[in-house]
Amino acid sequence: MSSNTTATASLTLSVEEAGRLLGISRGAAYRAAGRGQIPTIRVGRRLLVPTARLHQLLGLTHDNEGSVDVEAVLDGAEG
Repeated sequence: MSSNTTATASLTLSVEEAGRLLGISRGAAYRAAGRGQIPTIRVGRRLLVPTARLHQLLGLTHDNEGSVDVEAVLDGAEG
């Protein structure tokens, strides 16, 4: 499984992975997480970004199985 597939399929992302998906640097991602602009949870010493909350923040919708509804996202971008 590629790292991109793994990142989109997992329930959480590292702050660095979330930053890459958002197109921002590692440092900017950690600063945004520290300010609460990127939702995070702490598991032990790890700071993780729940993918569902990140999708919600970005206005992405999910179907009943938890997958992103890409058609809804594209329809919203066109209008």
